[in-house]
Amino acid sequence: MRSNRGFQPRVEKKDAHRINNLIRVPEVRLVGENIEPGVFKIADALRLADQFELDLVEISPNAEPPVCKIMDYKKFVYEQKKRDKALKAKSSQVVVKEIRFGPQTDEHDYEFKRKNAEKFLKEGAKLKAFVFFKGRSIIYKDQGQILLLRLAQDLEEHGKVEAMPVLEGKRMIMFIAPKKKK
Repeated sequence: MRSNRGFQPRVEKKDAHRINNLIRVPEVRLVGENIEPGVFKIADALRLADQFELDLVEISPNAEPPVCKIMDYKKFVYEQKKRDKALKAKSSQVVVKEIRFGPQTDEHDYEFKRKNAEKFLKEGAKLKAFVFFKGRSIIYKDQGQILLLRLAQDLEEHGKVEAMPVLEGKRMIMFIAPKKKK
């Protein structure tokens, strides 16, 4: 006896719209190019679609009667995918870069990290600057806040502060968003 392990039945991809003989209603409202809009029996609508060598596609199944359109379905799906891909390409992803300070960061380290922050903002990324307090260094909360506010002031021509410094656990966090280019 053979086992069925590894066997996966082939599942056909279900179309988003019902087309041609998959439309199971007695009457449909027909719209489309070169067609007089109106209510038709399903057989007449299918015959009309066949005359034009196109598909009968159910556009609005919840309407009474359902609305159908005569069109080339494969072409419609292709153009819809193309449109979705173009919209996805236009939408931009927000990149968040992090910069970490200690409460007693010295001048050289501060300048180095400020230059990196400036570069990130020029590239269009958001900046998450935080001061990390280890052990008993939490007593220097005010130094951490002063450091973050100084960074915000130094970067004010490249970005604007989205959120002022806030203490969350052992971190004091501040967000800076890049300024829009004119």
